[in-house]
Amino acid sequence: MDPLSMFAVTGKVALITGASGAFGMVAARTLAAAGCRLVLAAGNGAALKEIADECRAAGAEVIEVNNRPDTPKACASLVGSAVEAFGSLDILVVASGMNKVAKIEDMAPETFQSVMDANVTQSWLLARAATTQMKAQGAGGKIVLVSSARGLLGHPAGYTAYCASKAAVDGITKALGCELGPTGITVNAIAPTVFRSPLTAWMFEDSEAAKTVRTGFLSRVPKGRLGEPEDLAGPLLFLASKASDFYTGHILYADGGYTAG
Repeated sequence: MDPLSMFAVTGKVALITGASGAFGMVAARTLAAAGCRLVLAAGNGAALKEIADECRAAGAEVIEVNNRPDTPKACASLVGSAVEAFGSLDILVVASGMNKVAKIEDMAPETFQSVMDANVTQSWLLARAATTQMKAQGAGGKIVLVSSARGLLGHPAGYTAYCASKAAVDGITKALGCELGPTGITVNAIAPTVFRSPLTAWMFEDSEAAKTVRTGFLSRVPKGRLGEPEDLAGPLLFLASKASDFYTGHILYADGGYTAG
């Protein structure tokens, strides 16, 4: 047996939602470099085109869909786009989502619901649409959701919506892992802590404010640093490939040991 062949995904069809976001771009670049055929979806058309063109320049076959997975019809349409373009769907990566931060007394109920809809309902709807297609194909499949260390741990700075939503994503992952195990479809989640992205760039700066926040945070991280995009690429390739066939319902913490202590 060639161990490296277990990680091969060349020719596989992957649908990535939230492809213009921080994790979505990591997923797109990783699977493009690994030889997947890609369906990239996002609501930001300009940013979507940019990452799609980057993946094409890397040699990948790519179609882009400027749409958000916010209704059952939209999710079914995204899966249908993959099948129409490439004939199948092998890998789903749900990288779409959001966070809204406010103390509980200051957070409007509709704001809380918007976070739950983006992070939980969309994950469930996409998994539902992908499962229907993957079952029809009869060859199994890979579903990768995006959780967070905050699905396990609380946070004092107004994260009730985000923490609740990611804990729910963990629950979906575990329940679907059990439900779909006999079908050959694996369902797992990557749960990062802080990693470099446009939203967290300030934490990597040399300002005194950034250093103070970073020092406090890193005191809880055994690896002693913040995450980089490449720290997510390896786990994603593992969960998208044959190498993870015996892993399902699993939450993979990409956190430098943050949740271990």
